[in-house]
Amino acid sequence: MSQYEELCRKIVDKGQWVENKRTGKRCLTLINADLEYNVGAGEFPLVTTRKSYWKAAIAEFLGYIRGYDNAEQFRAIGCNTWNANANENSDWLSNPHRKGEDDMGRVYGVQGRAWAKPDGGTVDQLRKIVEDLSKGYDDRGEILSFYNPGEFHMGCLRPCMHTHTFSLLDDTLYLTSYQRSCDVPLGLNFNMVQVYFFLAMMAQITGHKAGTAYHKIINAHIYEDQLAPMRDIQLTREPYKAPIFHINPDIKTLEDLETWVTTDDFSVEGYEFHEPIKYAFAV
Repeated sequence: MSQYEELCRKIVDKGQWVENKRTGKRCLTLINADLEYNVGAGEFPLVTTRKSYWKAAIAEFLGYIRGYDNAEQFRAIGCNTWNANANENSDWLSNPHRKGEDDMGRVYGVQGRAWAKPDGGTVDQLRKIVEDLSKGYDDRGEILSFYNPGEFHMGCLRPCMHTHTFSLLDDTLYLTSYQRSCDVPLGLNFNMVQVYFFLAMMAQITGHKAGTAYHKIINAHIYEDQLAPMRDIQLTREPYKAPIFHINPDIKTLEDLETWVTTDDFSVEGYEFHEPIKYAFAV
């Protein structure tokens, strides 16, 4: 089994039932999971026991890099994951801060690129990190955080994968990503791709070798209506060999990522996968 299937099996066998108040659903829950991806060795952590739509995962993270705050912006680059949270979350629909259809509010990339300061200005966390690393400088605070408790009420969803810390040792770049909550059947295959992608991409645009990406999940869970297909279908399948991920070498700067880059600038070689599985989504 791969790391992914090992975690799924551990949740099925050892998880505890928890009632989730936000969704009104029960879920099998495991506290603390640690995954590692050897980005430098090209070990792309793409799920093979069902088809994974990896381009949508990269499109979503491109939206974060660009500071998008609207589901329409995400759809335009090939990602539909924000449609429900922007338009079907009853708490958000009645929120006075919601600007209208498709508005997501101050979530994820908005915080990463325009964290609000008390004096009325903003902080571009990502640009600071890129500038430091491009100079070969690591101040032990190369941290990108989407987690702003003071503005939770101004967005449709608190961030799940909330903080990314980069570390530079000699000429090798490392990444540690923290995730407070993870819908393992649906979300984790996206999140693994995004952690890998973020380190590989940042290494390329800052001129360093990619090392290991460390992915820490606090609350890993499988919802009750996802359990049967996970246990009875996905975990009975034999994983295929990991594919190889390619990035367009012409992507050289943060500005490239902000402007002309699309999912067509990324490709996967040798991706074998089992049939798709439709898992229930909890809004």
